[in-house]
Amino acid sequence: MKKPPLRPAVAPEPRARLELDFDRVNLLGALFGQFDQNLIVIENRLGVYIAARGNRVVIEGEPEAIARARDVLLLLYERLERGGTVDGGDVEAAIAATDTASVEGLLPAGADRPAIRTRRKTIFARNAAQARYIEALGAGEIIFALGPAGTGKTYLAVAQAVAELVAGSVDRLILSRPAVEAGERLGFLPGDMREKVDPYLRPLYDALYDMLPTEQVERRIASGEIEIAPIAFMRGRTLAHAFVILDEAQNTTPLQMKMFLTRFGEGSRMVVCGDPEQVDLPDPKASGLADAVRRLEAVRGIATVRFGAGDVVRHPIVSRIVEAYEGPGA
Repeated sequence: MKKPPLRPAVAPEPRARLELDFDRVNLLGALFGQFDQNLIVIENRLGVYIAARGNRVVIEGEPEAIARARDVLLLLYERLERGGTVDGGDVEAAIAATDTASVEGLLPAGADRPAIRTRRKTIFARNAAQARYIEALGAGEIIFALGPAGTGKTYLAVAQAVAELVAGSVDRLILSRPAVEAGERLGFLPGDMREKVDPYLRPLYDALYDMLPTEQVERRIASGEIEIAPIAFMRGRTLAHAFVILDEAQNTTPLQMKMFLTRFGEGSRMVVCGDPEQVDLPDPKASGLADAVRRLEAVRGIATVRFGAGDVVRHPIVSRIVEAYEGPGA
């Protein structure tokens, strides 16, 4: 049996105290987390002490830290009230959103957070960059999403695509990636073509299974409503009434990118996701993603959303790793 995480047995000497009352007791289990894990994360990250009794939460510590802890709890509670869920990433995102040292990434505490609703979950924007991205996904024809891993570029694009497929706004969902990773070549991998390319496309499968029940994913793949294929399979096609996503686009060549973008057909939407700093091509300067953004960013009907290290919504150490690679001396 999993042991509950350790927490202080005695509150530290408080400098200030704040009480919060929550109306909906049925949401508090999700708010606090298993074994109060979410409260413990907030305590450790903000240096406060939190005690929960019934629907009342008491926060003790430095006044500024108390205010941040209060705002974190209210943000997460609001998320639950709107039908969302709360996991470790949501807690970290809420903590980051209350950091006044990074105002550019903030969503105002009372802001109406954009959301994408799928069969299995409702996904809310966790920061200002994601809010802009979700709005672009709902309105744009071709969207470039640029930034480091962990910012939700592909995940949110798949969520929007699934929502539109289920709603009947598009007839097909097409997910693609270039089969180029860290210098490996398909010809040296064992198995038939599907077995060769599936490892490269696995992140797209994972996102799909998070949005739809497994049996629906398999049925829609079998019927052709959902297609997952390397970018080479797009050549010579016109993709009409489809939601098309190209992931890891930094690993395309300019010719591949031009080929992909010109597949755009009537009633279609395209999202191109990638990190310009993580190119696995033999010549990193020959990335089709950077070339396309340079040529097309000002073209009408094309939107570009940029994410930074501060927008990473995975474990906070991922943000620190990205910043270390992008900072001075990188």
